[in-house]
Amino acid sequence: MTAALIAAPASEPVSVAQMKAHLRLTGTAEEDLLQEMITAAREYVERETRRALINQTWRLYLDCWPMGRVVPLPVGPVQQVTQVLLYDRAGTVSTLATEAWSLLKGSDPARLKVAPAVGLNVTEMSAIEIDFIAGYGEAAEDVPSTLCLAVRLLAAHWFENREAGTEFSMASLPFGLDRLLSVNRIPQI
Repeated sequence: MTAALIAAPASEPVSVAQMKAHLRLTGTAEEDLLQEMITAAREYVERETRRALINQTWRLYLDCWPMGRVVPLPVGPVQQVTQVLLYDRAGTVSTLATEAWSLLKGSDPARLKVAPAVGLNVTEMSAIEIDFIAGYGEAAEDVPSTLCLAVRLLAAHWFENREAGTEFSMASLPFGLDRLLSVNRIPQI
């Protein structure tokens, strides 16, 4: 099972203006750097929690259906499954009808349940592709405040500690970040 990001989020859960207020910055000289750090911090938070903060499109590649034909989707929260594609040995693609599967969104992780005896002709590596949209919504206001705080803390920490090494012993992550992330982490199945 391999998952790949197909379409990145259109915006970030924390704006440059919010980050500047958090850091008490007034000038515009480092806004590009702040934007890069916000993006990197969001990506870190998403990796650690297995959650997408702003809606984004993912593709899951499978070699075969798992036992029970229930597929855990590796990134949450899942908004919708957009398509399920099957490839045969000749490389011919077919779309699995929406009546042949159901999305169970009420669990972490969300799961796709495929009807029995559907899509049995898949025999090649990565013969199944499941496209889905994961995220809390399109806007920063949709993202839980604890996850936005985690992005701000991490981006601020990286902004304040840009050097690879200093004369002081410093933590690689800000204090409390692990607690904010642990309560939001989707269990890995």
